[in-house]
Amino acid sequence: MSDTFWSDVDRHLVRYSGAGRFVPEIIESAEGSFVTTAGGRRLLDFTSGQMSAILGHAHPDIVATVQRQAATLDHLFSGMLSRPVVDLARRLAGSLPDPLSKVLLLTTGAEANEAAIRMAKLVTGGHEIVSFTRSWHGMTQAAANATYSSGRKGYGPAAPGNIAIPTPNPYRPDFTTADGELDWRRQLDYSFGLVDAQSVGSLAACIVEPILSSGGLLDLPPGYLAALRDKCHERGMLLILDEAQTGLCRTGDWYAFQRDGVVPDMITLSKTLGAGLPLAAVVTSEEIERTAHERGFLFFTTHVSDPLVAAVGNTVLDVLERDGLDRRAAELGAHLRHGLTTMAKRHEVIGDVRGRGLLVGLELVLDRETKEGSDALGAAVTRRCLELGLHMNVVQLPGMGGVFRIAPPLTATFAELDLGLEILDAAIGDVAPQFV
Repeated sequence: MSDTFWSDVDRHLVRYSGAGRFVPEIIESAEGSFVTTAGGRRLLDFTSGQMSAILGHAHPDIVATVQRQAATLDHLFSGMLSRPVVDLARRLAGSLPDPLSKVLLLTTGAEANEAAIRMAKLVTGGHEIVSFTRSWHGMTQAAANATYSSGRKGYGPAAPGNIAIPTPNPYRPDFTTADGELDWRRQLDYSFGLVDAQSVGSLAACIVEPILSSGGLLDLPPGYLAALRDKCHERGMLLILDEAQTGLCRTGDWYAFQRDGVVPDMITLSKTLGAGLPLAAVVTSEEIERTAHERGFLFFTTHVSDPLVAAVGNTVLDVLERDGLDRRAAELGAHLRHGLTTMAKRHEVIGDVRGRGLLVGLELVLDRETKEGSDALGAAVTRRCLELGLHMNVVQLPGMGGVFRIAPPLTATFAELDLGLEILDAAIGDVAPQFV
């Protein structure tokens, strides 16, 4: 049966990951922090599915909500409203600072970013969108145009008006202070010098992730977001924060931007909001929404305001609040980082540990002094982890080497984190001598 399965994969599935590789296991079920293969192996999932299942797999509250809601009200004509939709909009607005109070419920992160960019263009009258060189905002048109980490080659021209600025990377700084640290203020001034030089006078918005995930788990330096907001507002631009992975407690705060005391003009949510189901949101101010509406804002899709996933979103908020999972993420994250920094003392190939809460990056290098990366090393450690029972996700971008994105569920136990650390430690120990 396994041979037939993989034969069907080769014959019938479109390969959609760029590299074209699938995890070489057939997954039959998942529960909590583990997925189970057809062969009966339990794999510890250190990526929460696609960085989404913050409550773990098959959380009983989510299961109960899906069963109840699917049996009563799952999908409607897009112009109809239901109680779960309005309840979720009210509760999301209540979890965010003023003036963020108007909510649009959609399906994926790309779709939410698409809607936010579309609204920003309509409200400002501009069309130019600024984002980081290491950004990932999705695979639909406007979101893909604002994505620079990969996937730009071979698809024809991007829409006019997309501008990339340098990504602040404290581990690999391009602008440095006298002591060799990242001089992000000078870098940001340089970045907006580039923006001003390239702009045709039609700037609309800047969209960024507070922690770049696909870009290598790069946490924006404290103070950067406030300075970025000021640069945007000086030019009449809106600031859009893409909190697909950082929103809803994963970083130890309800939202990553709270650390910096900055309120964006728009925030987009997705992965964590549905805890693994397709749910996303755009949240903005009453003033921006009103202007957009007066100008005929249109984002009428088949699955806008779907009651089934909205009910799931309400349950996600219930569990996060009831179980104090923001505090839990901070505690587990501190434990995870301590384990990784301790591990770095044993393995010279660990160049950097970074991130916040339960969104942590581990960068592998061949040489700590030169910071020379190795895609092959990252891939080999990933394979060995899988053999030992741990599923890891490694980002492999040119010039960065292998960066593991470690994002266990917020419901993980300390014992499960220790098991993952033990397996990762063994895998690096097995593989690293072949490369250094």
